Amino acid sequence: MEAVVCRKLGDPTIPISESSPIALSTSHPIPALTSSTSVRVRVKATSLNYANYLQILGKYQEKPPLPFIPGSDYSGVVEAVGSQVSKFRIGDRVCSFASLGSFAQFIVADENELFFVPDGCDLVAAGALPVAFGTSHVALVHRAQLSSGQVLLVLGAAGGVGLAAVQIGKVCGATVIAVARGDEKVQLLKSLGVDHVVDLSKGSVIESVREFLKSKNLKGVDVLYDPVGGKLLKESLKLLKWGGKILVIGFASGEIPVIPANIALVKNWTIHGLYWGSYKIHQPAVLEDSINELLSWVARGLITIHMSHTYALSEANLAFSAIKERKVIGKVMIAIDDNKTVRSKL
Repeated sequence: MEAVVCRKLGDPTIPISESSPIALSTSHPIPALTSSTSVRVRVKATSLNYANYLQILGKYQEKPPLPFIPGSDYSGVVEAVGSQVSKFRIGDRVCSFASLGSFAQFIVADENELFFVPDGCDLVAAGALPVAFGTSHVALVHRAQLSSGQVLLVLGAAGGVGLAAVQIGKVCGATVIAVARGDEKVQLLKSLGVDHVVDLSKGSVIESVREFLKSKNLKGVDVLYDPVGGKLLKESLKLLKWGGKILVIGFASGEIPVIPANIALVKNWTIHGLYWGSYKIHQPAVLEDSINELLSWVARGLITIHMSHTYALSEANLAFSAIKERKVIGKVMIAIDDNKTVRSKL
């Protein structure tokens, strides 16, 4: 089978060659079923997340031994089942996530780790759902318990987790404020029904949000969703009201911010760190409920998965470049269809 293999740590945006960190293997062994309850999936699509990029650089918290096949969330069709599998049949449409291995034509998982992709949900889009939407859903619904009437501020709102967060916020009935950079991103966020969008290239976040809050007679932000870190979070804390909640999702800016504990004490803030992948170990039922609810929302048209760029396995370095260069609005996908994939920007 074809698979992208990380042979050494380094920049995955370098053109694929004998010296690049990643290589395209055209004769990688097809993974065998590992137990009587395992399922082999023919991968239709897999998404790139910022964590995948960091992992190949050697800067992610989990450092697998070399060589490894990168990749996490994916969708596809059941191709083979173990003798004791009861939930799935050959031909079923499924999606899931793994710690590694989805940048390949086939992947094996236990049946309990797979989710049916319902009618009405595009199979390629389902491959982008688990990590980005799962992260935002667990953060907002499970941790912050976002409710109708509250104010949600989303930083980095045009990225994968950001677009997920603003849509989940609207489903929850919150007033959603989004921060992004550039007209294209702003227009997309407005089309999703975001109540107020701040364009970082055109003015102050603080002034724009305060003016909006005043116009709506709102006292401040209840939940601050931050996948960016750095100075933007530091400034945005000025908007958080008494009893507010901070969701620490990531540090796309490259700068880990300091949240002043004395102010958190005085204002009774709650700070939630969220490492979504660890729920698979500690509270797997939370992830299962979350993804099933998200799939039902997609099927009902409550949320939409925006795919910014789509590539083939052989173009993996270009996919990583899109993430590195911040060209992405939504999700970057690798689609696998008889080795023929048309690269596109949607």
